[in-house]
Amino acid sequence: MATPDFVHTLRASAGKQLLWLPGVSAVVFDDAGRILLGRRSDSGRWAVIAGMPEPGEQPAACAVREVYEETAVRCVVERIVLVRALPPHTYPNGDICQFMDVTVRCLAVGGEARVNDDESLEVGWFAPSAMPDLAAHDRFRVDQALADEPTWFEPA
Repeated sequence: MATPDFVHTLRASAGKQLLWLPGVSAVVFDDAGRILLGRRSDSGRWAVIAGMPEPGEQPAACAVREVYEETAVRCVVERIVLVRALPPHTYPNGDICQFMDVTVRCLAVGGEARVNDDESLEVGWFAPSAMPDLAAHDRFRVDQALADEPTWFEPA
């Protein structure tokens, strides 16, 4: 995920210390029920499309923007499927971030899936029963998006 300018500004004064940041993940379905995934250029792993909202940007707008920027697919947000604080992550350069993830279920409404920026090596549509290996947190996002249940929250 490309680092937004506002994070570079924060890092200039905060250094490598933990930054608490918003994140938005989009589980995008097409009319056939397939799920849009991208194979990340930073890790080489398949993942749901995700990114950080710009200051003041609403989560739904962020999801729509990130999906288009990364895959050239147009989508609409249907609902929030989960809200979860992720564990802290240390990047190879030593920066530490912790994300509050809002995962939304989306429906594709246009565009052709393709690599649309430098954040993905590949993008593709996958049937839920034939997805590539996903990290546990991405598999959980997909499972929640497939479930017809209320928004999931970590139990208090």
